[in-house]
Amino acid sequence: MVALCCAVLGGVVTGCDEVSPADQGSAGTPASSTTRPTEDAGPTTVDVDGRSVHVSCAGGSAEDRPVLVLMAGLADGLDKMADLQQTLSADDRVCSYDRLGEGESDQPDGPQDLDSTGKVLGAVLDEVAGDRPVVLVGHSLGGMIAARYAPGDDRVAGLVLLDATPVTTLADTTRLIPASATGPGAELRAQTLAVYAGQNPEQLVLTEAPVATAGDIPVEVIQHGKPYLTAVPEYGAALEQAWADGQRAWLALSRRGYLTTATDSGHYVYVDQPDLAVQAVRRIVAQVGA
Repeated sequence: MVALCCAVLGGVVTGCDEVSPADQGSAGTPASSTTRPTEDAGPTTVDVDGRSVHVSCAGGSAEDRPVLVLMAGLADGLDKMADLQQTLSADDRVCSYDRLGEGESDQPDGPQDLDSTGKVLGAVLDEVAGDRPVVLVGHSLGGMIAARYAPGDDRVAGLVLLDATPVTTLADTTRLIPASATGPGAELRAQTLAVYAGQNPEQLVLTEAPVATAGDIPVEVIQHGKPYLTAVPEYGAALEQAWADGQRAWLALSRRGYLTTATDSGHYVYVDQPDLAVQAVRRIVAQVGA
């Protein structure tokens, strides 16, 4: 039961050691270009109101190309996306960071919300991109944060959402799994409520809001194709449908939104089908400014 709830909750709102990229092999793919990185920076830190945020960048690119910023899911550090970062750095400048409470970054000094975690993201972009355009590549909760942040920062020129947590996850979970539920469904409901209330490594209190428009920037949404949520007895099929509906809802971000299904992937799309994730990022980069 513990393994079941861990795997399912990993899909709904968090990461989980049992299904982490580090445990599932390399996400490397051959570079699509002979262009090699012109610069390579190791891990560094960004100060945000006295808190140290761990940042890693690799690769180099022309000044007129966007900087790629990878955003991992809840309970995942930047190291979980290291293979994806290395592959993409063959052609572009690629950075990732640990949000406060994750990886090697400092602990937050109290509860966070989407505004405060967005402030951290903005400070990281100031450091790694300056005034250059940025493409945010977010997995799970990292995808939700990226999508909620993008409408407020003109530097965000494109988005790739890798099975991003829908904005309606809390409402969907409590609607579909009643308070009277027992077994794995009850455990999933309780854990989801706890995570959304801030009982998570980032002390991040999550609230729901409609999907806001980010204008005409290119957006690619990739949803998982292996229905792992069906593992929850009685409620799994409905949870899968709600998740799929949530993926389609992200298309409201832009009139240039596109939805792809990773047919051979569970929640960690960039691990199960790394080529698909890399190709999506490169498509978005090619469209930036077009």
